[in-house]
This record gives sequence, C-alpha cells and structure tokens, in this order.
Amino acid sequence: MTKQVQQLDRVIIRFAGDSGDGMQLTGDRFTSGTAEFGNDLSTLPNFPAEIRAPAGTLPGVSSFQLHFADHDILTPGDAPNVLVAMNPAALKANLGDLPRGADIIANTDEFTKRNLQKVGYDGSPLEDDSLSEWRVHPVPLTSLTVKALEGFDLSKKDAERSKNMFALGLLSWLYHRPTETTIKFLETKFAKRPDIAKANIAAFQAGWNYGETTESFSVSYEVKPAQLPPGVYRNISGNQALAYGLVAASVKSKLPLFLGSYPITPASDILHELSKHKRFGIRTFQAEDEIAGVGAALGASFGGALGVTTTSGPGVALKAETVGLAVTTELPLIVVDVQRAGPSTGMPTKTEQTDLLMALYGRNGESPLPVVAPATPSDCFDAAVEAARLAVKYRTPVMLLSDGYLANGSEPWRVPSSAELPDISTEFATAPNGEDGTTFLPFKRDPETLARPWAIPGTAGLEHRIGGIEKADGTGNISYDPNNHDKMVRLRQTKIEGIAHDIPALDVDDPDGDARVLVLGWGSTYGPIAAAVRRIRRAGGKVAQAHLRHLNPLPANTGEVLRAYDKVLLPEINLGQLALLLRARFLVDIISYNRVRGLPFKAEELAGVIQDVIDSE
Repeated sequence: MTKQVQQLDRVIIRFAGDSGDGMQLTGDRFTSGTAEFGNDLSTLPNFPAEIRAPAGTLPGVSSFQLHFADHDILTPGDAPNVLVAMNPAALKANLGDLPRGADIIANTDEFTKRNLQKVGYDGSPLEDDSLSEWRVHPVPLTSLTVKALEGFDLSKKDAERSKNMFALGLLSWLYHRPTETTIKFLETKFAKRPDIAKANIAAFQAGWNYGETTESFSVSYEVKPAQLPPGVYRNISGNQALAYGLVAASVKSKLPLFLGSYPITPASDILHELSKHKRFGIRTFQAEDEIAGVGAALGASFGGALGVTTTSGPGVALKAETVGLAVTTELPLIVVDVQRAGPSTGMPTKTEQTDLLMALYGRNGESPLPVVAPATPSDCFDAAVEAARLAVKYRTPVMLLSDGYLANGSEPWRVPSSAELPDISTEFATAPNGEDGTTFLPFKRDPETLARPWAIPGTAGLEHRIGGIEKADGTGNISYDPNNHDKMVRLRQTKIEGIAHDIPALDVDDPDGDARVLVLGWGSTYGPIAAAVRRIRRAGGKVAQAHLRHLNPLPANTGEVLRAYDKVLLPEINLGQLALLLRARFLVDIISYNRVRGLPFKAEELAGVIQDVIDSE
C-alpha cells in the first residue's frame, strides 16, 4: 500500500506516560534522530521529582516535548501537534495543552477500568465523544509489543517494558526519522545484555513496520532539514554544554579544572559529564555536602587550579559563607547555580529564575561578584567560558545562573574552533613584587583590572597570609583599621564595576529603529521572548528586543538603552527581581510580567502581553 507523504515546515510532539515508561529516553532518541536528520529543534523534558511516582496517577506523569522544523526555531513550542499518551493519566494531564485537530496516539491496552478510575474517568474517553475535537489513533502498543517479542526468552512483564521503543519506531516512521542511530544506541546501551538489546531493537522495528502497514495511518510526514550556517553540529543539552564549556576554559587557561560538588537536581548531570573527561586533567570530587564541595573548590583555586562548584538554589544558600570567603580572599571560583522552583525543596524538577537576588546579595557584608546568565541550552557553553574568563582575569568568584529549562532542554550546537574562544591565559606570581625587591605584596593590584596576584602555595619567597579576616591593602596583614576596611570594601566593589568596560554593550534588536516598546529579558526567557517578538512583527507591530547576559555588572549602556524607549516590558519567571533592581538604579518605570509556575513562558502568552503594552501607547 502506497501512502501519501505530506510536507510540513514544523512539528511539535509530546511523549507522555508513567515516569517508569521511558518517556525521557524515547524523547531523547527521537531528538537524536531529528538532529542527525538536520532539523532545527528545541526540547522540553518535564518529569516528576520522585524516582518512581505512583503508577497511573496524574502526579506520576512524565513527558518529553520536541519541536523540530525546517527553519530556525526558538522554543519547544507552545502546544503539541501530536500527543503520544501511554495511559489515561498521560492523556488527562496533557489534554488541556492540545489544540483542536491535534493527533492523539493512545495506548489502548492501558485504558483499563482500574487505570481510568485512578484519574477520575467514569468511562474510557476513547469510546465516547469527549475527544471529538481531536484526531484519535487508538493503538494497542503494549500487546503489539508483546506479540512482536514472542520469539524472545522474555517474561510478559519484561516484554511490556519495550513498548516505548515500539512507540518510538512508529513515530520514526510517521516523521521519516533515521533508524540507524537508535539501533546503534540500543546495541551499545545493552552491550552486556545482548538479548535485551535485540528485544528492544525488534520492538523498535515492529513499531516502524506497524506504521508502514496499518491503515490507521494513511499519511506520513516529512520535515526537511533546516538551513543552518555551515559548521559541525551536534545536539546538546544545557548541562552538557556547560560541562564542555568548563573543559574548554580549562584547556584555554592551561589550568587544571577541579569540580567540588554535591549532587542536586537539576545540576547533577554536570558532575556526571565532567567525571568522564579525566584525560583533559579534569578532577571531580563528589563531596559529602554542599559546604564541603565549595570548600574543596576554593581550596583548589588557592592551589592554582580552576575551582568550580555546581548546585541549585538550596545549595547556593549553604555555600554562601564560602563564596564570601572567595570574595575577600579574591580567588577565582565558578559557582554554577542551575535554578529550580523553590523555596526550600520546592519543585526540584521544575524551572524558575528566582535566585537572582540571592546571587547578587545573598552573603553577609559587602561581597560583590559578577553574575552571568546563559540564554539557551547551547549558550551554556559560552557562558561557562565567560565565567571562567572573568574569574581568572579579575580574581573573583563568579556566579553562573542557568536553570532547569536550560539544563535539561536541548538544541543543535555548532561546535566552535579553539581559535574562536577568548583568551583565558593567566600568569601566576613567581617573584616578589615589593619596591625593595624582596617583599611579596599579596594585595598589590593590577592597575587595569584591580586583580591581586595569584601565588601558588609553596612558591619560595611568596609566603603570605590568606583567610576570611580583613587584610591590609597591599601587605595582606590582618587589619581592623576602619579606614583600611572602607578602602578594601570599595576596591573590591570597584573591581567588579570595572568589568562593565570588559563586556559587550547591550545589543538592541530594533529593525527600523522606530519602536517605542522594548522587551527586555535575561536567562532562559530569551527563546519565548524572541518568538513572541517575531509574532508581533509578522502582524505588523513594532517592538524592540534586548537580552542581558551579564547581570552584574550590567553593560555600560544599559541605562541609555532603557531610557531610549517609552515603555520597557520585562518578563521574568519570578516576582520581578531584575525589574526591582533596574527601577532602583535607573529610575525607569519597568513593566513587569511575572509567572512562577515552574514552566517556561509560552510565546503566544508573551505575544499577547507585548501587544497589550503596544496598544496602551
């Protein structure tokens, strides 16, 4: 039977099921095939915090959304065109996001009376008219998988576990995804269990064959590769990109990288990834707690390494005292905060931008430090390199604010050459720097950067005091002199403020130069804001966009940019933290738009807000 092939410019697919159904793996494999095919893509994994949430319940639903297209895209998409629902809970939890006419592929085997009752269905929605607004494709995924694996020495329960691979095969046929990468992945993943590898491959191929032969799907779809700038590309998540950026910074700076970290969602994958790269001189230390992790990292910096610690919001709170120690000792240290929903444990697997004020001011005393925030998953690479550059050049701890959306999301990344990366070279102090030629002054500053010399312990003639008690300017002797303390506080602040002259100016995207409304953002709001701005412009509206990567210090022209527009709209996934700071500093009446739902903004939502602001002019 010859089936029709329909061309599409983009598709949004959401896989949803129990947290034990392998939806994240299924989505990840579909994403890898999509990246290999050459589409632009963006993903949104969404899963419970529990290791194994109650089966068949709404809180236990795990999903993976993928947006792929033949053109440049910016977000995982507002609403899926296709929902793969592995059970009634997955259907009910996600049905509200589906637009009319969307496709639902439902695993009918799981729509039992017991499973329906768990989520409040009196009867099966697959058998009444409640789903009439959507195109429903009932598929007995579980029983088809078991039947496909009859020839394997597997129990029924073990065979059922491969139903996600059957679903992956079906979707791979439906959207013309490459199959070789998934087969190779399964062979590698289950190399020690070749029987399991063969079973999963058989289920995957059975799903593909089902799509090819069934009358349930008379049309398959093709999304052509995107026209991306030339280069070598790979699909990458934010945590992977951040880890690779730290490795690149270590190589460029010729400093051994030391990671002192305590596992915490959603930052743990950085520790996992860096532990694989010992050949680059990377050392990873899984500490007994957050305080030990940052203490070890700062100790490594004192010893001449590039010290890094990774965590999320609760861990930043625990690390605050040691970060303050790094401020006063003026040693390079990179503190990665992959923000998550709080306060306290909050929603560990959900995203927020609520740690900004803590990053800036969450330490005792006047303890300024630079704050850098990536905008996209792949931008986490560049943000990590930039954090290392600032830390080493200015002898300061640097806070890098990623978040759960960036950490777990993925997109194509053009791999840069080493020549494209900034210079992060540093020189250690090797000889006395006092006027008498025999004295070492640990706080004698570089006239340009105000950075103090970095002397490796044990270097003959460079013995000096270091610690949390205030030191005298120049000599580093312990000092309680009021005037000296005031001077040191101001020197440390001036050093950070001076970084504003070493970072790019705030760039404004205002095509015609006549927009009266500016949409400002920071961090992971970049994609939804940019997509919303595109929608407004396509409809004939005029709006400018700017995005902040450096949050402390702010680019030197920030005030000038803000005052150039009649209205400034600032969407944040918090209650207005950056807006508070900008209003206070620049006396500009920032319009705040805030949602704290543990999810990224939707482009359609922001487009409506932007249009309202334009219309109020």
